[in-house]
Amino acid sequence: MRVLVISDIHANLVALETVLAQAGSYDAVWCLGDLVGYGPNPNECVARVRALPGLICLVGNHDKAVLGEIDLNVFNLDARVAIAWTQREVSRETLAYLRALPEAHQAGDFTLVHGSPRQPVWEYILDRFIARENFPLITTPWCLVGHTHTPVIYKEISPDGDCDEEAPDYRRPRSLNGERLIINPGSVGQPRDNNPHAAYAILDTGARMWEYRRILYDVAETQNRMRVARLPERLASRLAYGW
Repeated sequence: MRVLVISDIHANLVALETVLAQAGSYDAVWCLGDLVGYGPNPNECVARVRALPGLICLVGNHDKAVLGEIDLNVFNLDARVAIAWTQREVSRETLAYLRALPEAHQAGDFTLVHGSPRQPVWEYILDRFIARENFPLITTPWCLVGHTHTPVIYKEISPDGDCDEEAPDYRRPRSLNGERLIINPGSVGQPRDNNPHAAYAILDTGARMWEYRRILYDVAETQNRMRVARLPERLASRLAYGW
């Protein structure tokens, strides 16, 4: 099965549509959460995602914040402003869809979470030390996570969870066979690895191959929509730099 893996769309419809147009054929879509927050098109992004084929979609921390299930004071000021704006903009249908999303899901040999196995919604796997603490909690060979907005692979190298960190290779697909891995596809709507191109991945579950991808999208159009909506300027500006 060919799976399109996406995460952290953050209401960036222009980036999402570009990814969907360039991804080629796929049998299913796995979305690792944070459909909304930060960006200018929350309702449109949710509607677009929920109509995708073979969809498995998780809830993220910004989704839960929009639902009122996470205290806004745990977010920075720009994020709080964007969440409050989103709460005013989202439809009842969007809220109902977000409220029904699970925090975690197992799809065959893959565990799917937004944050981490230990804290599916909130914890950031930012380095191999945090990854090491999470490996013992994973009951499948592979775990897919989002949340950090940074594409990366953590590879378990010992039974106690000790692991190495591996940067994405965009030149060729990577075999998953014979390894326990935590894999982050990066962010569609707000990359934070100093690369403004939308990030996503293609997973071949039969061949056990993972392919990282990046795609240029019309950042200026998303920025314009954010400015029209009077979202924080810093959130618009950062999209051009990927931070």
